[in-house]
Amino acid sequence: MSAASDHPPVSHRHPSNESLRDRLPDFPWDKLEPYKATAAAHPGGIVDLSVGTPVDPVPELIQKALIAAADSPGYPTVWGTPELRDAITGWCERRLGARDFTHRNVLPVVGSKELVAWLPTQLGLGPGDVVAYPRLAYPTYEVGARLARADYVAYDEPTDLDPTNLKLLWLNSPSNPTGRVLTREELTRTVAWAREHGVLLVSDECYLELGWEAEPVSVLHPDVCGGSYEGIVAVHSLSKRSNLAGYRAAFIAGDADVLGDLLQIRKHGGMMTSAPTQAAVVAALGDDEHVREQRERYAARRTALRDALLKHGFRIEHSEASLYLWATREESCWDTVAHLADLGILVAPGDFYGPAGDRFVRVALTASDERVAAAVERLA
Repeated sequence: MSAASDHPPVSHRHPSNESLRDRLPDFPWDKLEPYKATAAAHPGGIVDLSVGTPVDPVPELIQKALIAAADSPGYPTVWGTPELRDAITGWCERRLGARDFTHRNVLPVVGSKELVAWLPTQLGLGPGDVVAYPRLAYPTYEVGARLARADYVAYDEPTDLDPTNLKLLWLNSPSNPTGRVLTREELTRTVAWAREHGVLLVSDECYLELGWEAEPVSVLHPDVCGGSYEGIVAVHSLSKRSNLAGYRAAFIAGDADVLGDLLQIRKHGGMMTSAPTQAAVVAALGDDEHVREQRERYAARRTALRDALLKHGFRIEHSEASLYLWATREESCWDTVAHLADLGILVAPGDFYGPAGDRFVRVALTASDERVAAAVERLA
């Protein structure tokens, strides 16, 4: 049952005379600094479970591919090398179930955050146009709307939205921060609704390879999209699956017309992935073994942290996928942040992801085995 009646969508508009900086909220992570200092003062050192940044080594075959391409004096292309496009299309067909994919259905981007932040602007959205995203969500969806001076609205159930002036609908499955996975039926219904109303649907699937208690499905799967990519785009990143956050390696896939327009805009803007990074992505997408090994590391850390949090009195909601545990002690998220900081553990407050998260914290699995073990010991 939809919770839309309990939390009606709230739209936001911005005056047109704002400066670019005025359109942006305060950077949320700055508010965490005092708690980080408290955690860092713990005799055993800080266990930082706040930002989901990979800490494990870049797989050797990817490093070797990067090094082999280091002598790249010329400009790379925005569309990427044919080898890169082959690697992306092949991966989408092998891993996502996409059918009849061509080079026109893929486009490399300079990390997924850049894409999320600037997509509304690159789509030509502005005042009066509406961008919608989940009520609990990655903050950059809102930032992207603000940068474009577009209006924005948070939803519980996307098909309850007013489609009037709705130009961009963000899905996020598996979710950051909650780890919730949208079912095949939910995705299929939402794709059909977006198409019926002429709304571009963009699905952020950056955690798709990290399903634990559910099997995430892409909007590009034929059971969801009916074998047509009209009006849908999927966003994928190699930051988490391959430990490549430092490489800024991601891509989008789907509607060839939408991607063709974005390609031309990004050519003018010089938004190109470096040539060595392109070569590294080819290697990364062609190898599944390093992904399996990394999944095993995260699975072990997840089990250890989950058990320790539950024994410490936390309740964990959703979290069936992704790199986070969405946990609560049924109190203000900042009280929980302070409590854990006193134990030398730093987590992200849930209200970073929307007011609906004000009693939760997001606990990342991205710490070394040694640091995770330290957190487990302190929670005991």
